[in-house]
Amino acid sequence: MDVLSDVVAVLRTGRPRSALVRHHAPWAQEFAPAPGSACLHVVLRGTCVLRPAATSRQGVDAGPGDVVLVPRGTRHVLADSAVTAVTAPPSEPHLAQAPAAAGGGGGDPAALLLSCTYRLDPQRGHPLLTELPDLLHLPASPNRHPDLAAAVRLLAGELERPRLGTDAVVPSLLDTLLVYVLRAWYDDAPLRHRGTPTGWAAALNDPPVAAGLHAMHRDPAAPWTVERLAQEAGLSRAAFARRFTALAGRPPLGYLTWWRMTLAARLLATSALPLTSVAAQVGYTSEFAFAHAFKRWCGMAPGRYRRVHGQ
Repeated sequence: MDVLSDVVAVLRTGRPRSALVRHHAPWAQEFAPAPGSACLHVVLRGTCVLRPAATSRQGVDAGPGDVVLVPRGTRHVLADSAVTAVTAPPSEPHLAQAPAAAGGGGGDPAALLLSCTYRLDPQRGHPLLTELPDLLHLPASPNRHPDLAAAVRLLAGELERPRLGTDAVVPSLLDTLLVYVLRAWYDDAPLRHRGTPTGWAAALNDPPVAAGLHAMHRDPAAPWTVERLAQEAGLSRAAFARRFTALAGRPPLGYLTWWRMTLAARLLATSALPLTSVAAQVGYTSEFAFAHAFKRWCGMAPGRYRRVHGQ
């Protein structure tokens, strides 16, 4: 897998959930903190303001087609204006109900929103997600991100007009939507930073470093060395190591070991594979060597980790 696909696949848990909510002005909906979750809101019709807390009047204005991601599930408020008071109890995004605000009309809704919740494994954070801001706003731009706009339209259509197969289609569309949002955010990094993105945005937009990352994620069990990764990147060994460390935040083989252990933890928690198979899938020919590396990484042996965290 490529880096983004691999990270989302490994860190996502359970099935994403969603709600389609129609609001009549005036309205304000507070969303409770949801640790270990990412909350996504899409404005399908009308406008709204997203505020970071119920008492805050500062926020982000969002219009039709805009997408807002709250990657760490922090407390936030959606409202028709920056001054409308919250009148409904906090809820999770996928359980959102149109709040009964004083003076709310019964005609056409002032706003139609799609809200989603994704569960993320809090024990296996990746900088690709942890480096995101607390609030990520993608203004509608069908010419720049047509795939994101298409996913929004398909998902909204399924939720507004459920048909045969909708229950099977919606979770897949929700997963697709999350990937498109993250892709758009990282693709736009050079624009936001005037051509010089930092952190993982810089790593993913740097061809040699991205080539090394994709190689490791495509085949984490391969016997990678810094020299082999440098060949994938088209750089000398020393130049690649310096460049990778500066942008990704750790040396190439340090990142590889960390990602292998992250994959191993996922396999231990979600499968009944024997330790020899888990070890082989993350690049260890010896179960003993794998167990030693895993215990050094997380502080407990693989077998105990499975008993504690297994599903």
